[in-house]
Amino acid sequence: LHSDVDKGDGSIKYILSGEGASSIFIIDENTGDIHATKRLDREEQAYYTLRAQALDRLTNKPVEPESEFVIKIQDINDNEPKFLDGPYTAGVPEMSPVGTSVVQVTATDADDPTYGNSARVVYSILQGQPYFSVEPKTGIIKTALPNMDREAKDQYLLVIQAKDMVGQNGGLSGTTSVTVTLTDVNDNPPRFPRRSYQYNVPESLPVASVVARIKAADADVGPNAEMEYKIVDGDGLGVFKISVDKDTQEGIITIQKELDFEAKTSYTLRIEAANKHVDSRFQSLGPFSDMTTVKIIVEDVDEPPVFTSRLYSMVVSEAAKVGTIIGTVAAHDPDVSNSPVRYSIDRNTDLERYFNIDANSGVITTAKSLDRETNAVHNITVLAMESQNPAQIGRGYVAITILDINDNAPEFAMEYETTVCENAQPGQVIQKISAVDKDDPPSGHQFYFSLTAEAANNHNFTLQDNKDNTASVLTRRNGFRRQEQSVFYLPIFIVDSGSPSLSSTNTLTIRVCDCDADGIAQTCNAEAYILPAGLSTGALIAILACVLTLLVLVLLIVTMRRRKKEPLIFDEERDIRENIVRYDDEGGGEEDTEAFDMAALRNLNIIRDTKTRRDVTPEIQFLSRPTFKSIPDNVIFREFIWERLKEADVDPCAPPYDSLQTYAFEGNGSVAESLSSLDSISSNSDQNYDYLSDWGPRFKRLADMYGTGPDSLYS
Repeated sequence: LHSDVDKGDGSIKYILSGEGASSIFIIDENTGDIHATKRLDREEQAYYTLRAQALDRLTNKPVEPESEFVIKIQDINDNEPKFLDGPYTAGVPEMSPVGTSVVQVTATDADDPTYGNSARVVYSILQGQPYFSVEPKTGIIKTALPNMDREAKDQYLLVIQAKDMVGQNGGLSGTTSVTVTLTDVNDNPPRFPRRSYQYNVPESLPVASVVARIKAADADVGPNAEMEYKIVDGDGLGVFKISVDKDTQEGIITIQKELDFEAKTSYTLRIEAANKHVDSRFQSLGPFSDMTTVKIIVEDVDEPPVFTSRLYSMVVSEAAKVGTIIGTVAAHDPDVSNSPVRYSIDRNTDLERYFNIDANSGVITTAKSLDRETNAVHNITVLAMESQNPAQIGRGYVAITILDINDNAPEFAMEYETTVCENAQPGQVIQKISAVDKDDPPSGHQFYFSLTAEAANNHNFTLQDNKDNTASVLTRRNGFRRQEQSVFYLPIFIVDSGSPSLSSTNTLTIRVCDCDADGIAQTCNAEAYILPAGLSTGALIAILACVLTLLVLVLLIVTMRRRKKEPLIFDEERDIRENIVRYDDEGGGEEDTEAFDMAALRNLNIIRDTKTRRDVTPEIQFLSRPTFKSIPDNVIFREFIWERLKEADVDPCAPPYDSLQTYAFEGNGSVAESLSSLDSISSNSDQNYDYLSDWGPRFKRLADMYGTGPDSLYS
């Protein structure tokens, strides 16, 4: 910069302001030369706007107005082209013609497109030839070879280059990758790996079971490989069917009808497989279908007997006698061996055993009397079993309908509660009755009503048959009084229309009641007249409730007092180890087990206290009892028994019967070891107890058990 005022004497200085002043651009204040302090990048900022001014160095005042100028950065080729969207993936159908567009790639160059060729880009392919090509100016990638087959190679990796300077030497370049996948088209027809197949299946295979799976190979994928299978020929068109498994594209052959080895041993099927979606462009490659032959061999299986009918319907009268033939079932062995068949009834379907079947002929007969009213239809299962292989069992079903006969007499349809008012008039209908019959005649029921011969001439009531299976009961007089007769019994004779007809006599109970003006019964009890005039029914109920409450209270008090009584228990010092009581008379009772104090017998060295029996009221009590001391001999037992004998003879509280007490205590140094009758009998003790027979009738039982005389119990 230079001002016209500047004479070159240094009186003028220059200053700079604006974008990048002092940081990017500086000015020589003496000469006005502007310099850049660092490298400039047009791609960051292409223009800078600056302002310059000339000032008087002494006064620092402008000598010229401020001027503005723009610095433009001139571009050089310092940026290579870049693929901002790379890497790329694309797809193209296989077998596409040459020149089919695949994808377009685009590279951008940051250099100035308006200055030179720095931003002019051309495209070229570095990898992927000869299968693909790229247009230099547009970057569109196209197929370069025809009939590229996905089944041979389904994916290609391309490398595309973009170079500026119109591709000239010295230009900068950038690359990207493009992955091209060949998509499938239906260009491969299905083909069976084999021209024929053979499968063996048992004849017992159930309907809808899978016999075989076959598959035609197709190199295509997805919808282009979807198949359709069908049976186009063969002798198994109605026996088998084929469907497609959508997941595996297999043909599934299943059974439509039951197989029978005895009827047919093999089947031949002609099966066609075809693509569901055919591309007309590739029809020239051949038919998109294929044929194969499937032979199915039926294997023989030991089958259960088969009945000639799935369901047999039979009828029999409920009057049939035991042994009456109802009908016949038949079954045969379907196998070649034709084994004989034996019949039986599944008793789970005939729990009451109403029927029998002949094991050889299949004839069904009655085994019990039948009753249609109990069970009108019997559904039974007949089993047919092979004689040679009892495990093979066939089942047939028989429905036996019981025919009705007139074996039930008619009766009232319900329990009637008939009343007649005391003020009833002659000829008044007091009850309409009907009848029911358990039988079921084909033409329906017809009942006839009449009074029995004994009641036909009564003066109180009459009966009118309405001819519609109902009858009306009418009064013959008036002036009914409860005090004279409160209940009337009217026998009614009912006859049905069966052949032969049956009849029954039913009694209608008629009560005489006091009625209001509308004829509605109020009171029907004759006793109502004898009640006190001032005592109503409610008062009687209240009195009865009070009496019942008092009785309950009394019972509760008595029960509580009984529970408070001291129970019959033993002292803690007593310990009963064994207690056998025999009673030979009517005294005492089973609760009398306290005839002796067993505590002293367990320890004979203690003083025995006088204790009163609990089951009797003593009149005299002894102040003391003798003390037993230890005596080293069996004399201790003799003295014990002797003391007991004297106590029993003089004690009024002793029971008046023989009492045998057996104790486990053996004494101190007892020679006899045990007093148990069982142990004594089996021991070899030489102890003599004959003296027990001299002690009187109270010890007769003990003498019999331990004595050795001829009258001994065990001698």
